[in-house]
Amino acid sequence: MTEKSTEKVEIFGQEYKIKGLGDPQYIHKIAGYVDRKMREIAHSSGIMSQSRIAILAALNITDELWQEREERERIEAELEGKAARLGELLDSKISVER
Repeated sequence: MTEKSTEKVEIFGQEYKIKGLGDPQYIHKIAGYVDRKMREIAHSSGIMSQSRIAILAALNITDELWQEREERERIEAELEGKAARLGELLDSKISVER
């Protein structure tokens, strides 16, 4: 069974203790991603409010997630269509050979 660990991470100059299951490096990896997003927004927008930067980072990360989900759903639908066509071709080939 995977043990729960507590990791200290720094996001946008603030230290947080994050509890999670699994690889502690993963916790640091995702915290680093959030930190980079917040720093990118702060640098490009000139916004000083940490809460506004956090909200914009959350919106950007959510947008990335939704775009990835839509792409995955599109690919799954495409694969299902191809699998159905392949099944029809196999069925027709089997019927012809009988």
